Amino acid sequence: MFKNKTYLFILLAIAVIAGLYYMSTKHAQPIRTLPYFEPKNYTNTKSAAHHAVQDFSFINQFNEKVTEQTVKQKVYVTDFFFTTCQSICPIMSHQLERVYKEFKSRNDFLILSHTVNPETDSVPQLLQYAEQHGVTDKNWLFLTGDKKQLYELARKGYMLNAEEGNGGEDDFIHTQNFALVDKERHIRGFYDGTDSAEVTRLIADIHLLFEEYAYMEKH
Repeated sequence: MFKNKTYLFILLAIAVIAGLYYMSTKHAQPIRTLPYFEPKNYTNTKSAAHHAVQDFSFINQFNEKVTEQTVKQKVYVTDFFFTTCQSICPIMSHQLERVYKEFKSRNDFLILSHTVNPETDSVPQLLQYAEQHGVTDKNWLFLTGDKKQLYELARKGYMLNAEEGNGGEDDFIHTQNFALVDKERHIRGFYDGTDSAEVTRLIADIHLLFEEYAYMEKH
């Protein structure tokens, strides 16, 4: 009788420990992981399982070069705007202020806002625009540069505009969408930057992406 009780106690203890371990590992996992977004007809290769944003080179509001090395091992949000816009851009920039304030203390997060009107948006103009939105550090960068490269990046890199164009004189991009990019420069989400609920979803997804990285580091 005594042996049976001891045996049952041991089985019960093992079951409790196993249950606690399962719950702890389950809790440590992200609730969900974000999808990967690929261009149409994208084919996985041995060298690249997912679409990655191509290399780039622009100038920020501090007259400093910004390249793919700037975003290396950083999660970032990107958009395209112009400083003299009076329609969707002020709304988008206001919504990005929420994102900036939420994550500006992290050294592995950035916002990249690219002008679609580099002829007008000079470095001083971008600096003034940044200051109008309370940005004095380098966690939110406003970028200008070659129009063809800017437009190609918007269309082919970030997939934020589906219209055909070559970045020429008559070409113009005007999109309200934000893209969420992970530390490997993969696209992990798209969001309407004029919709506060969408930006709330963006903020939640950024937290989720950081949870995903934290989990991978532990496992």
